[in-house]
Amino acid sequence: MTKVPSARPRQAASLILIRPGREGPEVLTGRRGAATRFMPGRYVFPGGAVHPEDRRPWPGEIGSPVRLGGDPPHLRLARAALRETWEETGLVLARGDGDGATRATRRHALSPIENALAQRRLRPDFGLLTYLGRAITPTSSPIRFHARFFLGDGRDASGELVGNGELEDLAWRPVAALGHDLSDVTRFMLTHALAVWHGATIATPLYRYVSAAVRISAAAGR
Repeated sequence: MTKVPSARPRQAASLILIRPGREGPEVLTGRRGAATRFMPGRYVFPGGAVHPEDRRPWPGEIGSPVRLGGDPPHLRLARAALRETWEETGLVLARGDGDGATRATRRHALSPIENALAQRRLRPDFGLLTYLGRAITPTSSPIRFHARFFLGDGRDASGELVGNGELEDLAWRPVAALGHDLSDVTRFMLTHALAVWHGATIATPLYRYVSAAVRISAAAGR
């Protein structure tokens, strides 16, 4: 029998937003549609594949993600995490800087997220992100991602929570109330993110699969 080669994982990025709530920490999640090929019916964090335009610096961008060990992720991954979060939720992590936003509009034709930032007189601040780690989808999956996960404080997010339809039932949820509709890697990264959000300094992990078994090791490289 001819062995079918596994799909090559696509570069991806995801943002875990956590904020204080009445019942303890809350996390922003949405449910993937039942008809989607990747994680149907699962609750996930905002995120998605890295696009070619994510390589281009955004006008007025400042800072770089906080890292807890290992090499820092390339900024294209942080841009992808913020862009996907804005597209799927309507929220941005940025700081007010009217002059920077005004200068940004003169450089080139702006992408949708750059337009949104300029209109709100905001500039993206990657220093609001903490790099958490990465995960690689198992070879058995028809759609594979090499995803980097970032943490952001929900109190730094601005905008109106309005989804674009990619995530259903989008809402801030108490972490304690989350059920079984999370994949193993989502739950693992959420546990890791909560520890960091509470102030722990933990090495960035690599979550992957070897012969269908989960392997967690210290992440190295970008």
